[in-house]
Amino acid sequence: MQTKQLGNSTLEITTVGFGAWAIGGSGWQFSWGAQDDQDSVAAVERALELGVNWIDTATVYGLGHSEEVIGRTIKGWSAPKPYVFTKCGLRWDAQGNVQKVLAPDSIRREVEDSLRRLQLEVIDLYQIHWPPDPDSPQLEQAWSTLADLKREGKVRWIGVSNFNVSQLRRAKAIAPVTSLQSPYSILNRTLEEDVLPYCLREGIGVLVYSPMASGLLSGAMTAERAAKLPKDDWRHSDPEFRPPKLSRNLAVVERLREIAKRHGRSPGEVAIAWTLRNPAVTGAIVGARNARQAGGVMLAGNLRLSDKEVQEIEEFFAENAA
Repeated sequence: MQTKQLGNSTLEITTVGFGAWAIGGSGWQFSWGAQDDQDSVAAVERALELGVNWIDTATVYGLGHSEEVIGRTIKGWSAPKPYVFTKCGLRWDAQGNVQKVLAPDSIRREVEDSLRRLQLEVIDLYQIHWPPDPDSPQLEQAWSTLADLKREGKVRWIGVSNFNVSQLRRAKAIAPVTSLQSPYSILNRTLEEDVLPYCLREGIGVLVYSPMASGLLSGAMTAERAAKLPKDDWRHSDPEFRPPKLSRNLAVVERLREIAKRHGRSPGEVAIAWTLRNPAVTGAIVGARNARQAGGVMLAGNLRLSDKEVQEIEEFFAENAA
């Protein structure tokens, strides 16, 4: 599987990584619904068998449960061990309500909790999950804390998630930013305006999440399935999964399906490959909830779309943009 250097780090990562959001399971504010841990373990193992060499999770996924599942899985995995990336800055109360907390002492407690759940001595990439409110000095305080954790050897490299260019500049003035993690897909191209060009110029690695638009572009989503999403699945109330946007989105999937057939691939793999065509993108975070799903998408990094196919997607999307 192709690899690329992640920003200013020494990490050579595969262009597709395993995303562990959904395997956190239900019972929290942004869950994907109920999840079987055995299926989760099988999904991670299948991804690693296919050559994926990094896993992205977060403290908040499943209120710590995703990290616990990842920790148990990789502890029993034979070498080479995958890189493990996780995030801080979202805490929860006794009722499971999530809020941003970026105080230095809170981040220090989080990193120790993550190391324990992941059963690791050091985290390969530690990221601020969401930036604080605009103009808040918490950004500088939090980023300085991550830089200290790197110097102390708790984490190897440090990055951010969901930051804009202004916030990236503020962080970079304190310590180098290894990577940015943000959403990017055919249906969500906000990064193209200024974030991706900035990261490319500054040598900041970009890890894109939701390249299949949270399953919309996977080829498995239908109008009937979207209508039956359980209430504990955050997508249940997302406008992209509801009419009238849903019809446009499923039409895009059918065009991806036509291109996928030429390569013997799935629409989801085409959607992932589309994000990887951008030179600023280092890798795509791809989730899977069982071994079958993992086997169907984790090799998307090996798919190369022709310029004609990219243009075909662009033209169809422009014609059908809502």
